[in-house]
Amino acid sequence: MTKPVIGFIGLGLMGGNMVENLQKRGYQVNVMDLSQTAVDAVLARGNATQFTSAKELAAASDIVELCLTTSAVVEKIVYGEDGLLAGMKEGSVLIDFGTSIPASTKKIGADLAEKGVGMIDAPLGRTPAHAKDGLLNIMAAGDKDTFEKVKPLLDEQGENVFHLGALGAGHTTKLINNFMGMTTVATMSQAFAVAKKAGVDGQQLFDIMSAGPSNSPFMQFCKFYAVDGEEKLGFSIANANKDLGYFVQMVEDLGSESLIAEATSKSLQAAVDAGLAQHDVPVIFDYFAKLEK
Repeated sequence: MTKPVIGFIGLGLMGGNMVENLQKRGYQVNVMDLSQTAVDAVLARGNATQFTSAKELAAASDIVELCLTTSAVVEKIVYGEDGLLAGMKEGSVLIDFGTSIPASTKKIGADLAEKGVGMIDAPLGRTPAHAKDGLLNIMAAGDKDTFEKVKPLLDEQGENVFHLGALGAGHTTKLINNFMGMTTVATMSQAFAVAKKAGVDGQQLFDIMSAGPSNSPFMQFCKFYAVDGEEKLGFSIANANKDLGYFVQMVEDLGSESLIAEATSKSLQAAVDAGLAQHDVPVIFDYFAKLEK
């Protein structure tokens, strides 16, 4: 069976490795990114074409995949004068691998559907190293027929591919997952910071807490920084701040509020303002350790 031509926009660390995996598996890829260096790396492996127009990339592709930073960037790529909406062919599919606002995803999906184009939201779990080997966790959602259409492709990109329901369910699940994870890391990091202020040994605190139900991989990551001074989580304060902001907006769109997320978001923003944006989330320990009333 002939493989579909894949358009891919967003060649950062995750996206670039995802494209390398596709190339190793024999896919023709059409790529677009602001970094010419990232594009050149793809072109050097062959079986790839560079585009500078999202509209033209869409017209030349059967499936378009996005790995972008924010909902605002996704909307710009879709709705711009030279955007995907203007170029995607009837029967083609758009897959958004980023972490986006569900309401935005649903709007884009509805507008694409009017052109006979399908959409899947498919946020990712695991790391860029997993992406290079096609071993990601993929939280896909959207029309069942559309999902089945692209599942053979997703199976070559992810070790575990989940179908979570209607369009937007993937992004909703990812935001809930990140809310749980990032509030946990912020809480544990402050626990270590309070212990330091109180003169309690961080290693002893970890030994006690990890012997009970509080133990988790997140506690390990927090200990690695607060006690050992090592950044090992691989997820930045800036990204956590963005995702918590999206979670707060999603909850508001549902007619509710999340006081826990709002408080954590306030702390993350303060850490960003303190110059810690590009550090791992457990480095928020430094902000809490210096915090004064």
